[in-house]
Amino acid sequence: MPHKVVICGAGFLGKSIARTVAASSFGRDIPQIQLSSRHPEKLHNLLKNSIPGDRLSPPVPLDVTKPSTLPPAFSGADVVVSLVGILNGPPKAFEEIQFKGAENVARAAKEIGAKLIHFSAIGADPKSDLLYVKTKGLAESSVLRICPDATIIRPSLVFGPEDDFFNRFSRLSKFLPFLPVFGGGTSRFQPVYVDDLARLVEVIARNDSDIRKLVAGKIIEAGGPEIFTFRQIMELVLKYNNRYRPVISVPFAIGLFQGAILEKLPANLFTLTRDQVKQLASDNIVNPSPPIDSVSFKEFLGNYSGPLTSVHDVLPTYL
Repeated sequence: MPHKVVICGAGFLGKSIARTVAASSFGRDIPQIQLSSRHPEKLHNLLKNSIPGDRLSPPVPLDVTKPSTLPPAFSGADVVVSLVGILNGPPKAFEEIQFKGAENVARAAKEIGAKLIHFSAIGADPKSDLLYVKTKGLAESSVLRICPDATIIRPSLVFGPEDDFFNRFSRLSKFLPFLPVFGGGTSRFQPVYVDDLARLVEVIARNDSDIRKLVAGKIIEAGGPEIFTFRQIMELVLKYNNRYRPVISVPFAIGLFQGAILEKLPANLFTLTRDQVKQLASDNIVNPSPPIDSVSFKEFLGNYSGPLTSVHDVLPTYL
C-alpha cells in the first residue's frame, strides 16, 4: 500500500530526499513522494523523469505562512518532511517563515497524525541575538511542544553538486584575487553530504516501529566524518577547482562593515549580512558531549544505511 511522504520545501536538499526515499523499499509499502512549496511544479518537472510515476504524486502548492493551505497539501500523509527556512531577509520574514511557518507545519502534521521530520541547524538557540539562529531555536521549541514525537535534524554545512556554500566560494574565486576568511578563519565546520541527509530521512520515514521509537522526540546533529577550519575549507575549494588564490584573513570588524552595506542590496553572489559574519565567529560542529535527547548521526546512519561520505570523495566531482 502507498506510504505517502510530503516534502515541504524545495532546493537541492528536497530533491535529494525525494530521489532517495522514492528509490527505497518499505517492505509491502510503496513510497509515494509529494512535493509541496509555494511553487513545487519546477522541482516536480525535474524529478518526474527520474522517479517512477507510481512513486511521484502530483505537486500540491502551499504557503507555510498561510495555515489554511496546509491541510489540503498534507492530506493522507504518513510522513511530513519540513524544510522550512530562509538564509536572508528582513526580521519579519524570519519570524513569519522560519519560526511561525515551521510552527504551522507542525500543527498541520499533528492534526493528521503524520510523523514530522523537521530540519533545523547546528547552533539553533532561542536566546540568540542572531535572527537566523534565534528563529531556528524558537521553531525547534514549538515543533517539539506541538509534536512531541517529531524528529529534529540539525545539519552543519551541507555540500553537494548544487550547494550554496562550496559552489559560491568557488565562483567567487573566479572574480576575486584572494579568498577572504574572517578572524583568521579558525572557526570549525563539519560539512555533511546532502545524500547522507537524504539517507537519514529515508530511514526515519520507514514504517518501522522500532526506528520510530528510537528517534521520537530526538535531536540529530548531522555532521560529516571530517572537521575543517574555515581557512581549510577555502583551501579545499581552491584545491578541487584547480585555482591558486591566497587565503587572507580579514578582521571581523571589516566584515561587519561590509555586511551592513551588502545586506541592503538585492541578493547576489557577493551578498553578506552582519548576522552571517557573526555566525562565522562560532564553531559549527556536532556537539562532542550531546544531551540525552539526541541520537548519534554517525552511529544511526551506520547501523541502518551505511557510512558517512567524505568531502574528498564528492567535491572533485563538481567544483
